[in-house]
Amino acid sequence: MIRETSRLGDCADSVVLGEDQRVYGQAKAVYADALESIRAAGLEKTERLLLTPQGASILVRESLSPVLNFCANNYLGLSSHPRVLEAARLAIDMHGYGLSSVRFICGTQSAHKTLEERLAAFVGMDDAILYGSCFDANGGLFETLLDENDAVLSDALNHASIIDGIRLCRAERHRYAHADMVELEEGLKRTSAKRLRLIATDGVFSMDGDVAPLERICDLAERYSALVMVDDSHATGFLGPNGRGSIDHCGVGARVDIITSTLGKALGGAAGGFVASRPEVVQLLRQRSRPYLFSNSLTPAIVSASLTVLDMLEGASDLREAVLKNAVRFRQSMTAAGFDIRPGFHPIAAVMMSGPRAKGQDARLAQEVAAALLAEGIYVVAFSYPVVPKGQARIRVQLSAAHTPAMVDTAVDAFIRVGRRFELV
Repeated sequence: MIRETSRLGDCADSVVLGEDQRVYGQAKAVYADALESIRAAGLEKTERLLLTPQGASILVRESLSPVLNFCANNYLGLSSHPRVLEAARLAIDMHGYGLSSVRFICGTQSAHKTLEERLAAFVGMDDAILYGSCFDANGGLFETLLDENDAVLSDALNHASIIDGIRLCRAERHRYAHADMVELEEGLKRTSAKRLRLIATDGVFSMDGDVAPLERICDLAERYSALVMVDDSHATGFLGPNGRGSIDHCGVGARVDIITSTLGKALGGAAGGFVASRPEVVQLLRQRSRPYLFSNSLTPAIVSASLTVLDMLEGASDLREAVLKNAVRFRQSMTAAGFDIRPGFHPIAAVMMSGPRAKGQDARLAQEVAAALLAEGIYVVAFSYPVVPKGQARIRVQLSAAHTPAMVDTAVDAFIRVGRRFELV
């Protein structure tokens, strides 16, 4: 064994070289066992390499020819739209590649403020604040607004970012069964002595595609003097009569106090998130929200491209009409073919692994079905625990405005062929 010591100024680094790697050797065995357990259970998640830009038709490394992409959050087909790309290119020329700093030091440009104003107006709020992602937005929300004097009530199927954000705060935590208004009301009664109560829910639940019962949630919130927070990542831009999200769809408007959402799905598909709310909430987040205070500013290219997306959405409704029509077409055809598909109208369509071969092996079956569909030219992804509850593995299909009706029909035909092979229909 050789010990090497290097000294730079007042700092000394000691490096132990040897085959046993004593410290990491024990950790390595722990991690290797965990990975083997994941593989043995059929829960391993692999990443396919895309060789083309995101779109309805893409080339992946495993395929010899382009495949139809039915697993992206590219709801409006804007991730490679010429207008969006041009806006990003112009922004780099005018505003640079990045700000190399956080917002309150030297990382804010006029475009950042304009985008915040536009996003707030788009979702019907007073003000908004940008984050690097909606995960960051949710991660910095609860610990800023709530403390040990407060309580938060969260839907059991909320996104991981909400769950993790709540874990960071000191408020009393209550989880109610998915969309169970009786259990939510019981939680509100139990927390009546708290200073503040906040109900947290997804607007659209990402694994099932169902919409939260926001009208009933707001009724309970008003009855028991609670705040309402909605993560609208899978709805902003295309759901509701004006495309403003699940709040628009459910007609609850000013009854919701806080909206978090993303720029990384329907609104261009790159990255970025935001919180939209009352002025005091947004101002407090600017002062104390750690992911905002300690993360670099959103890049000028993303900011300018997002502004262009808002221009496009406020000027026409054709894209949101197209994605919802595609969702109806796929859902109706799959139901008619006999698949077990979660009910609804959203472009997220969960095809469940409920055939005789799924018993106790639903996660592995979902992976095999996804691989078989890729061989048929349809790119979808299997979802299993811990992304979804145990025993509820599925293929999550996501429709896009970029899909043509013929593409949708091609996907259904492939599902039928593969479904018969694996006894799903």
